[in-house]
Amino acid sequence: MAELLKHPWHWSIAGILIGLIVPALLLIGNKHFGISSSLRHICAACLPARIPFFHYDWKREIWNFFFVGGILLGAILATVFLKNPAPIEVAPTLARDLAGYGVTHIDGLVPTDLFSFESLFTLRGFLLMVIGGFLVGFGTRYAGGCTSGHAIMGLSNLQWPSLVATISFMVGGFLMTNLLLPYILQL
Repeated sequence: MAELLKHPWHWSIAGILIGLIVPALLLIGNKHFGISSSLRHICAACLPARIPFFHYDWKREIWNFFFVGGILLGAILATVFLKNPAPIEVAPTLARDLAGYGVTHIDGLVPTDLFSFESLFTLRGFLLMVIGGFLVGFGTRYAGGCTSGHAIMGLSNLQWPSLVATISFMVGGFLMTNLLLPYILQL
């Protein structure tokens, strides 16, 4: 069984398993799939302030803590027990494209020239990590959820706002990758 888990699965199998989460959550108790709301629940539970956004009955969403905890536990177990000893291979075309921008140090899948503590204090690192992180957080809050909540749960329920949000996420990603990122990487 462990050998089966150590190899990548076909995308359709993972897609079906993720897709089955939606009806399972709805049948279990009309729960909605999404990860970004769990941060709000954690803040409401841990920060007993009088901020109206965090002042609600977070205990009704306690299942979300277990859901996110299961994701973290699964990631830890997979990292410890199912780790592939072979080095991670980065596509040669991607490595060549990144090298053209001066990004040559890749640790696993993370280009450390871009995402490290040292690069945080460069203009490029600040733009990617701080400003980019702020924009992702702002966009998630502004859209009323993250890509998993809208694209998986919202589209499954035929919700118009989720279609608009998912299209906006995709267009923003394409624009960032193809228009803005090359300029940021040249900084």
